[in-house]
Amino acid sequence: MNRFSIWRLLPFAVLIIFTAPLLIVLSTLFGSYSENWFHLYEFVLADYIISSLILVIGVSILVLFLGTVTAWTVTTYNFKGKKVFEWALILPLAIPPYILAYTFTGLFDPFGDANNFIRSVFNLKDSTIIFPNVRNIYGAIVVFAFTLYPYVYLVSRSAFINQSKSMQEAARLLGLNQLEVFYKLALPLIRPAAIGGMMLVIMETLSDFGAVDHFAIQTFTTGIFRTWYGLYDLQTAMQLASLLLLTVGIFYFIERSSRGDGIYTSNNSTFSPNEEVNLTGLKALTAFLVCFIPIFIGFLLPIVELSLWAYEVNLGFFNNKFLENSINTLSLSFLTGLICAALALLINFSIRYKPSILVGRFSALLSIGYAVPGLILAVGMVQLLVYLDNLAFSGFDIVLTGSLLGLVLAYVIKTYALANSSIESGYERISHSLDDSSKLLGSTSWNMLGNIHIPLLKTSILTSVLLVMSDVVKELPATLILRPFNFETLAVSTYIYASEERMIQAAAPAIAIVLIGLIPIVLLSKMIRSSRPIENRE
Repeated sequence: MNRFSIWRLLPFAVLIIFTAPLLIVLSTLFGSYSENWFHLYEFVLADYIISSLILVIGVSILVLFLGTVTAWTVTTYNFKGKKVFEWALILPLAIPPYILAYTFTGLFDPFGDANNFIRSVFNLKDSTIIFPNVRNIYGAIVVFAFTLYPYVYLVSRSAFINQSKSMQEAARLLGLNQLEVFYKLALPLIRPAAIGGMMLVIMETLSDFGAVDHFAIQTFTTGIFRTWYGLYDLQTAMQLASLLLLTVGIFYFIERSSRGDGIYTSNNSTFSPNEEVNLTGLKALTAFLVCFIPIFIGFLLPIVELSLWAYEVNLGFFNNKFLENSINTLSLSFLTGLICAALALLINFSIRYKPSILVGRFSALLSIGYAVPGLILAVGMVQLLVYLDNLAFSGFDIVLTGSLLGLVLAYVIKTYALANSSIESGYERISHSLDDSSKLLGSTSWNMLGNIHIPLLKTSILTSVLLVMSDVVKELPATLILRPFNFETLAVSTYIYASEERMIQAAAPAIAIVLIGLIPIVLLSKMIRSSRPIENRE
């Protein structure tokens, strides 16, 4: 093997490892079907499909409204609190949907904190229920929408910022008011960006397990889990997972293709950003409420409820079990972050050092794991580990099933895209002339990587590790299935407490998950603060 061959083979080797669990799941479509499958097909499969469709349609409509309206408001208007809202509107991303579902249950159940508070204030009877039950599909739509709308907000705000003032001035001269400019001109122009963000929300919704399980909604993910652990039928569970994987794959390719649509913005070389409209009085209050309500429901409300639960136990949650679960979570997330950052660094370097159209296209497939539900990865990973355990290596027995190896590998496949995006953007800022100069001086590939690229990519590498860590901490279904016996993380601990209706005990691990989830929010907020457009000058 010559010294350059590793850079050609590495992306393909990693691609084989990353796609093996997915291919195993898809292969079950061509296998035999058991009686359990026909039972599911006859009695519950239609419910899975209908519930999933209702959930996706409802969440899509709500996130499009929340994301685009808030993005337009903070981009177009100037009012008190605007600069805070620019970055605060992404705070709900730190709250996983299943944690918001748990807090909503604690708040709005018939004897939840919200109903108890209203009854005590107005001296009402215990039978009086003010807030409706949220444990249904409509409650789930609200939960997903108010935690995931920042995906649409981020891309929509960026697209609105890049729209030229001249187009909107022309629309105003033609008689359109500010509202008509929004939905007749500005909104159609950002369609690819908004649809791309919405597709990410759809994939997150389809892949969720914790929230839909807590609300007892029959979707594909709950069906897969119940088939496996209720009917003890891994084959049928994999066949259900394959259908979900195909559905997610369709949305993934729609999202990718939407990025390559036609030109929706002006190419005018004299581009200038839109001037902000100053609002006062009732209009300013309306803009404030438009931005504040999503933050209140998606972030402040669950934070207040979790804090009240934590206060009720008088810091008693800082026990040995909590510390053990925290150590398990941080260790796994940090290890996964290092592996993902190292892989992304090596693969991006291989593409740069030995450029190839084929390698570039195949390496893009490595990020598909981010769109794959953790439950599907777990199902495929279990089958892969069982297969490897059954292999005989000259009498040397290995036991991979139920070990941390499968869990870490699933994490890596799921979160590699986060590390890759950070490393890839870092490489775009490194001039190729540095590579040419080092080659002229006789530098080897490893010397170039270690002495030139890594020092210049320190910030990108650290960012990639933090992004991966924050995502791993929130991962629930893959951890539930692949974790070793008697091994718990913060997400698993939160799920177990919530499933046993021990909401107060679930506060500590939930708060820890949110605090770690705030790490990428801080990074994004810094980027947003520096993203205000500067008018081009000739």
